[in-house]
Order: sequence, then structure tokens, then C-alpha cells
Amino acid sequence: MTMPTNILVIEDDAIMREALAEWLETAGYAVRTAADGSAGLAAVRSAAPALVVTDIHMPGLGGAAVITELKQRHPGIPVIAISGLFNSGHGLDADAAIALGAARVLGKPFKRGEFLLSVKDVLGSSGG
Repeated sequence: MTMPTNILVIEDDAIMREALAEWLETAGYAVRTAADGSAGLAAVRSAAPALVVTDIHMPGLGGAAVITELKQRHPGIPVIAISGLFNSGHGLDADAAIALGAARVLGKPFKRGEFLLSVKDVLGSSGG
């Protein structure tokens, strides 16, 4: 019996964080969550996940800093960046998130199927 793939969700909005975790758990993944970038990076240091899903716009340490640190310290961990502000002219846009090292970007709101397909594609391409 294989262990479920471990995914870390970093999202400051509690409702969104819980929804993403529920979607992933229902799809058979093991999920850990963090409410901000600092807690997310601490979770990665304690046990490296197969995938990190991070919001970009969060108080404190934002998603751009999370992606940058992950790519420096854990380059093998793929990242899916999510944001309600991509291409809004505020903060980091989708192209910039890709340039930082995100494997995929999803603009909120997105559908469950779209999210899970992105997760499956990213994990498949990373060998997870």
C-alpha cells in the first residue's frame, strides 16, 4: 500500500484553505495547511511535501517570497501559485509567479476540477 502524496497548502483565508484541503483529501492526498508564508516554510523544513500550493497575496511573508525560498532551498518541490489578484495590476502577476518558479498559476475563483487537474498535472510532471 502506498502512502498518499503529501501536499502543503499555504493560504491566509481560512475558508479557502479549508476548501482546498477538503478537495485534496477527497481526491486521496494527504494535506497539511499553513495560514501564512512563515508557517508554510516552517512546515516544509519539518517535512518536505511533494507539492506546495501557495496564495500569493498574504499578510507578512507573501507567496512570492515563499516561492523564491522554496526554489533556493528545495528546488525539487513544485509550486502552484494561486491568487485573486493575478493580472489586476496589483502585486505579482501570473507571469511573474511563473518566472519565480511556480509550475502553475491559478486565478481565483477557480473550480475544483480545474484545481485538481493542475495538481495532478504538476505531480505527474515532477514524478510525484
